[in-house]
Amino acid sequence: FIDELANAAGQDPLAFRRNLMLFDPKARAVLDAVAEKGGWSNKKSDGRSRGLAQSRTTASYFAALAEISVDGNIVKVHRMVVAIDPGYAVNPAQIERQIASGAVFGLSALFLQECTVKDGCIEQDNFDSYDTLRIAQMPKIESIVMPSGGFWGGVGEGTACLAAPAVLNAYFAATGKRIRSIPLKNHGIKLV
Repeated sequence: FIDELANAAGQDPLAFRRNLMLFDPKARAVLDAVAEKGGWSNKKSDGRSRGLAQSRTTASYFAALAEISVDGNIVKVHRMVVAIDPGYAVNPAQIERQIASGAVFGLSALFLQECTVKDGCIEQDNFDSYDTLRIAQMPKIESIVMPSGGFWGGVGEGTACLAAPAVLNAYFAATGKRIRSIPLKNHGIKLV
């Protein structure tokens, strides 16, 4: 929704978000970190488009940038850059693993997963009917762990919350189309 507001205001999504965070330096810091590392200033290069998303989840500050390419109904997520400020970072390597697993979870939900009901029962009961991304479909995940101290935040769910909006904002940048329901397979969009 923030990207839609930025578009309606005729502003760059990064600049629009930054202006909303004048008094929230931690939120702004993670956003700036993903924008810099993700190459936001090169919004469209080599047929790739970028999208941003941000949240404050489990008392931590998260931001993500997704870089995708679109060819008709085929989407390739090339990379995701995710920054987190969890306050304290006891085990940065574990935080990076949590970020990557959250990306798998969020991207799987975005492209593939849904629960449908038939005769009062959920139809999906295992991975043969409730699919998840394969290794070949996973983008490169780049983590930025930025502990600023002073609080204890969570690290597990934030990336899952950001994967879909970051990719969908990149999809809009690539196609000019907004998608408002998932999974994308129901729109005929396939992930490679």
